[in-house]
Amino acid sequence: MQELVAWLFGLGLVVNGALFVPQAIRIWRSRSAKDVSLITFGGFNLLQVIGIVHGTFQHDRALILGMVASLVGCGAVTLGALLFRHR
Repeated sequence: MQELVAWLFGLGLVVNGALFVPQAIRIWRSRSAKDVSLITFGGFNLLQVIGIVHGTFQHDRALILGMVASLVGCGAVTLGALLFRHR
């Protein structure tokens, strides 16, 4: 049961990371990040890095992989916002 919950937790984190993809695509296609808060996404990125470090210390592979997936998705939004902020 514990392994099932850990697997579902990791899957949930990967889905969480995937939820950032539509925002990243919208920024890329429109070449605009006018309504994206860099403070918010910067905070998300920081929390995900902390989650990765915590997962590493706890030897929690599901947490690490989920947080990495989330960081990739959120990082794509943040990078897009930085690239297209003033266009």
